[in-house]
Amino acid sequence: MREAWVVGAASNRFGKMAETAREAATRVGLEAIRSAGLEPKDIGYTFVANCFGISEHQAHVGPLINNGLGIPSVPSVSLESACSSSSAALHEAFVHVAGGFADAALVIGAERLSHLDTLAATSYFAIAADYPYETKNGATFPGLYATLASAYAAEYRTTPEMFGAIAIKNHANAARNPHAHFQKELSMSTYLASPMVAAPLRLYDCCPFSDGAAAVVVAAKEFVRSPATEPLVIRASARAGAVTDMHDRPDLLGLPSTRRAAELAFRQAHLAPKDVDFLEVHDCFTIAEALALEDLGFFPKGTAARESAEGVTARDGRLPVNPSGGLKAKGHPVSATGASQVVEIFEQVNGRATGREVPRTETALAHNVGATGGSCSVHIFSRR
Repeated sequence: MREAWVVGAASNRFGKMAETAREAATRVGLEAIRSAGLEPKDIGYTFVANCFGISEHQAHVGPLINNGLGIPSVPSVSLESACSSSSAALHEAFVHVAGGFADAALVIGAERLSHLDTLAATSYFAIAADYPYETKNGATFPGLYATLASAYAAEYRTTPEMFGAIAIKNHANAARNPHAHFQKELSMSTYLASPMVAAPLRLYDCCPFSDGAAAVVVAAKEFVRSPATEPLVIRASARAGAVTDMHDRPDLLGLPSTRRAAELAFRQAHLAPKDVDFLEVHDCFTIAEALALEDLGFFPKGTAARESAEGVTARDGRLPVNPSGGLKAKGHPVSATGASQVVEIFEQVNGRATGREVPRTETALAHNVGATGGSCSVHIFSRR
C-alpha cells in the first residue's frame, strides 16, 4: 500500500445556507483542491456524502458536482452511512489512493435541511434508526441518546453538571471557530436552566440541525512531491458496525462499533491512546462525547464525564477534545460532519486554528458515528 496524505481541506460556516447542498459542495470542493496546490484535473475519483439530498429533490449528486468542477469524466460515488457518511467516504478515498486506484481523490460531505420545518427535519434524521422497531414507535435520536444517558447516569452516578461541563467546553471552543454554527460561550446557569428535550438531556446537551459543506483531498505521497501545506499522514482508516437496535444490545454503557473501530485503527497505526495529542469525537449529544472517550480507550468506563468537568479535555488540558466545538456547537450538517473533523485537524496542524490552538498536534484522531452506533469510523493522522 502507498502512503496516503490529506493534502487539502476546506469548510464553509455551518448554520443556515442560502445555496443548495450541491452548490456549497462544489464551491468547498474547489477550495479544498486549491488549498492542496492542485487543480480539478488532478482528481481521479470523487466520493460524495449527501444523506438527505432527496429533501432538495436531488439524488445522484456526485456527477453534478464533478460537472461543476469541470471534470465530468471523473467517476463519482455517493455514500450514505447516516452521520458517519463523509468519514465512510474518506475511508473509500484512502483505500483507492493507498491501493493505487487513484493518485488523488476528493471527499465531500454536504447537507441542507434548514428549508424544512423542525418536525420534517427530525423525521429525516430519525429514518437513520430502525424504522419499523424504533422510529415508527416514536423513537427520535434525542430519545435514543437519552436512554444511553439515563443508563450511564444511573450506573456511574453522573450529575447534570458533568454533562454540562462538556457542553460548556465545546461552546467555548466553537466561539473561536469561524466555521462554527454557534459562536458563543455558554454558562452553567444557562445550561441548567435550559428546557428538557428528553430527560435527562436538556436543550444544551443536544447538537443543532445545521447546513454545511466540508471537503478534503487525499493524495499519494509520490503524487504530491512538493505539498502546498503540511499534509496529514493517514496512519489508520478503520470502520466497524454493530447491532443497530438498542433493545437487542447486551448493555447501554457504550457503543460496540466505536470499540471495534478503535481497536482496528490503533492496530493499523501501531499506536495507543497515549500517543494521541488531541481528538475530534462524535458528540451529537453530551453523553455521546463521554461514551466515545471511554470506548476509544482514553478513559476508564464511567470516568470521562467527571474528567471533562475537571478540565482534562479542555483545549489546554491533558487531552484536548473537540477544539472545533464538536457537533454540539460547531454544528452537525449530517453528511459534512466527518469531513469537517478532518478540516479541524488539518487547520490545527497547519497553524490555521487561530484562537483555538491545542498545545501539541503531532498525532490526532477523528471519530465519527452513524446513528446510535450502527456504523463508526476512526481515523488517525500524524505529521510527516
